[in-house]
Amino acid sequence: MTTGSSSLWRRLIRRLTGRDTRERLDAIEQRVSKAQRSNHTHVADLGSRISALTDAVHQQPTAKDVRELRQAVRQVAVTVERSMPRIGGSRGAQADERRVRKQLERMASSSGPIVIGPWSGEVGFELLYWIPFVEWVRSQWDLTSRRQIVISRGGVASWYRVSQDDYDETFSRCSPEAFRAAIAAEKRKQRRSHEFDRQLVDDVAAARRLQDVSVLHPGLMYRLFEPYWSDDAGYARIDQFTRYRQLTAPVAESLPDLPSDYVAVRFYFSECFPDTPENRAFARAAVDALSERTAVVLLNPGFQVDDHDDWASSASSRVITIADRLTPASNLAVQTAVIAKARALVGSYGGYSYLAPLTGVPAFGFYSRPTFKLHHLHAAQRAFERLGAPVLTCVDTSQMPVLQSVRGVATT
Repeated sequence: MTTGSSSLWRRLIRRLTGRDTRERLDAIEQRVSKAQRSNHTHVADLGSRISALTDAVHQQPTAKDVRELRQAVRQVAVTVERSMPRIGGSRGAQADERRVRKQLERMASSSGPIVIGPWSGEVGFELLYWIPFVEWVRSQWDLTSRRQIVISRGGVASWYRVSQDDYDETFSRCSPEAFRAAIAAEKRKQRRSHEFDRQLVDDVAAARRLQDVSVLHPGLMYRLFEPYWSDDAGYARIDQFTRYRQLTAPVAESLPDLPSDYVAVRFYFSECFPDTPENRAFARAAVDALSERTAVVLLNPGFQVDDHDDWASSASSRVITIADRLTPASNLAVQTAVIAKARALVGSYGGYSYLAPLTGVPAFGFYSRPTFKLHHLHAAQRAFERLGAPVLTCVDTSQMPVLQSVRGVATT
């Protein structure tokens, strides 16, 4: 639609409509602009009709002119609606969905074992998207009778509801240094199977003497959920391909003796909680304020398995560290067990903020830069609400004093 036509349309709106209708027609105009490539000829014709009506209305707007204008606008809306993708994704997303379903159907119709993973991405994506997607696949194709081998890291067999015999630990096959190098090269997103993934699957299949293996790779999940993350689809896209459930905390034999009542704390540095003097002071003040009223258990492992640096604090009579009980192969299992027994989890906003509500514990996640996508927070809150899980409270450090933020946790 030309600039002149747009200007005429806006003048007509001001003359003939009220505020609500004006906003509606403005929205239609925006959608027409987006659709003009595929509907240029038709929209141009309608634009000419509207321009002709404009001239007539400018001289003497009559009821007949108004009716004809509204009819033309409705026809524009119908044309645009037909040309725009349906809610839930574009044509490309719909084609991806068909391809993914065909791959899953081939996997379900095979007779061999299924390797789930390997997962090497963020904890948050694993909890919020990948595991619920795996649960959806299991229920959709009734895979209960098939042998399933999960490949992940940190000892998270309980997250997937599989026994230790059906779980393969990545850190039993590579060092944390090799793992960090591999995920850095892949930029952490497993939109397709990389060499690191393929090597892990081959090693697991060889070690377990598996034959005719099918692989349920995270790339399938990424292809389905990308429209939601890129604003091309609403939350219904996630809801369609996920099954959320509460996590069962693992039995961690290496747990230290913990007090009967405590708050778990995990501060680490990220894009939304960067390593700055202010954030270090915030974390320190939070631990000090909490330890005045209750015991504090620090979850920081003392080693690095991803690109997040931990904030560390020294132990005291009221501040307990568990770093000496953690290994790369068990660190997430032990942290899950500690969180599940805590009164609350306090720390940086991120994946651990999702872990706590999924184990029945409220979480307080802090950030100083709103660099994260609200899609993820929205999806998490929808999932927790549906499960009846405790809430995740996400707090900007600049909006409230630290003592008001964390003392309420210790006194509830």
